Amino acid sequence: MKRLAAALLAASLLLLPARAAADGGAADTGAAQPVSVDAAAAVLMEKETGSILCAQNAHDKLEPASVTKVMTLLLVMEALDEGRISREDMVSVSAYAASMGGSQVYLKEGEQMSVDDLLKAVAVASGNDAAVALAEHLAGSEEAFVTLMNQRAAQLGMEDTCFLNCTGLPAAGHLTSAYDIALMSRELIANHPSIRDYTTIWMDSLRDGQFQLSNTNKLIRFYQGATGLKTGSTDAAGYCLSATAERDGMELIAVILKAPSSAARQQAAATLLNYGFANYTLLDISPDQALPPVDVLLGEQSYVQPRLAQSSRILVEKAQVNGVTTSVQLCQDVQAPVEAGQKLGEMAVLIDGEQAQTIPIVAEQAVARISISGLFSKLLRGLFMAG
Repeated sequence: MKRLAAALLAASLLLLPARAAADGGAADTGAAQPVSVDAAAAVLMEKETGSILCAQNAHDKLEPASVTKVMTLLLVMEALDEGRISREDMVSVSAYAASMGGSQVYLKEGEQMSVDDLLKAVAVASGNDAAVALAEHLAGSEEAFVTLMNQRAAQLGMEDTCFLNCTGLPAAGHLTSAYDIALMSRELIANHPSIRDYTTIWMDSLRDGQFQLSNTNKLIRFYQGATGLKTGSTDAAGYCLSATAERDGMELIAVILKAPSSAARQQAAATLLNYGFANYTLLDISPDQALPPVDVLLGEQSYVQPRLAQSSRILVEKAQVNGVTTSVQLCQDVQAPVEAGQKLGEMAVLIDGEQAQTIPIVAEQAVARISISGLFSKLLRGLFMAG
């Protein structure tokens, strides 16, 4: 009965929410504002955990200008990675796509360009014409593509967002927030790392070298570890940027909305990134000792090996690294049948004595319940060995 009670207790353990969701929507932590920047709104997010490290008017609804194209790039990269389109696809440019103003690569009606080159045109030169050409190739029309944009935004929890086009060209009601931009930027860089093939380009060309491209994101050249992501500016939106950078295995996302100048948005993003890299680190967490096998009652095997259910990297302030400890709660035994992944306990992660996260401990493999004949044979073997 004691063993059965222990098994039932283990089965009833509840997973406490982690401080930041590593594999779902990012956690809006309401972090204090440790630094301020010259912009209407700003957010600094860590990619892996989704933790907010710095926020300034994070949910104010503002015009994003061409930072809109982060969502355009996300939908195109999802289609590529799912095999619905390929980089080698040739896209025939419509009259509508060719008519786009603002930043462009001067596509002509009827011109054909590969998805690969169009992605380059969007990521590097912020080509509005290229963005519309990609949208039409994927969804048939920009209008249909915008519907997909808003559906994807809702799935990501972007509650401050309404997209009206795929370019970010001025349109009344086309709004988002610094927090929402961080959400979609995180989704793009976390799940589609090959986007770096485009966002880290400093200079390149199209049309067999006849048209030169230069990245609108100057951090790519001048900031150590810069990996992207997208700039934007209009008279109404001001100067906007979603800037990503990686150092020592940690990637940060700095979103700037409505800065007064190009130089100001670059400086603001650098300030946030510098703050994050100077003060935070990702720490690999594991139990202090190897997890012991758990006895299985009435199972075909007598024990099951427990393991951590998920990655155990946590984000901590560098000043708190030495204060990180763990505490393991593991059941003594469990009754068969046991399913692979069945919860057997949990590991609490504490920072300076305060619980910051819990990680489930689960069964590494399944163990079937022993049959009556198997149980009888097992008892006979036990008696024979005892004799």
